[in-house]
Amino acid sequence: MKRILTIAGSDSGGGAGIQADLKTITVLGAYGMSVITAVTAQNTIGVQGVYPVPASFVEKQMESVLSDIGVDVVKTGMLATGDVVEAVAEQLRKYGVRHLVVDPVMVSTSGNTLLSEDAIEVMKRTLFPLADLVTPNLSEASLLCGFPVNNLSEMRKSAERIHDLGPSHVLIKGGHHEGDALDILFDGDSFYSFTANRIHTRNTHGTGCTLSAALATFLAQGFPMNEAVAKAKKFITRAISSGLKIGAGHGPTNPYSHILEA
Repeated sequence: MKRILTIAGSDSGGGAGIQADLKTITVLGAYGMSVITAVTAQNTIGVQGVYPVPASFVEKQMESVLSDIGVDVVKTGMLATGDVVEAVAEQLRKYGVRHLVVDPVMVSTSGNTLLSEDAIEVMKRTLFPLADLVTPNLSEASLLCGFPVNNLSEMRKSAERIHDLGPSHVLIKGGHHEGDALDILFDGDSFYSFTANRIHTRNTHGTGCTLSAALATFLAQGFPMNEAVAKAKKFITRAISSGLKIGAGHGPTNPYSHILEA
């Protein structure tokens, strides 16, 4: 069984972050482990509070897992502060982690800021060069590149700009754009498109977390990057289509649909 370590924030509402990651990893047949970077008070309406975990304790969690159990793929989500980003990158280098998926979580679905400004620059400098794959959505790509990313041309331009920062592959997620849900993968030489019909629903909480966790799992299971992206795209589309109508705001996607409809 492949070992997937997620390094991210805890979502008390269960729809995103560590909780969404572990659900996804489990239903896809891998062994999930976690390093918690922040504890959040949140629900379907928004984020009511964030309590960052000290970088030294993030390091300790990583050391505990990596020194004993080991890992096949690491994925990162909400890292909150520059100190935590530095600590994560240092431990990844220390333990020679070979495969990394970076979901550069910056803003929640409800619009709450989840990554400090200084941490964005630290992430670009220390974490991106270690990554097999970076998975920004349109707003995150805009923040990373410093220009608006709203159409196919700008998605490709941003993918090239982010690739220059060091990751092997960049996946620009177009789910927030109008029309079909189009994602663009760039490997430094070629672009690949992945399209799914847009699902009109408000139950999209945890979409990015679920997708990146699926990607990490499929990569650990040996699928080539293009095939892993295609399979993860299918997985998240199904999870969105059966999203859960709970709470008064944005309900979560449903990773369990993968096994309920199998």
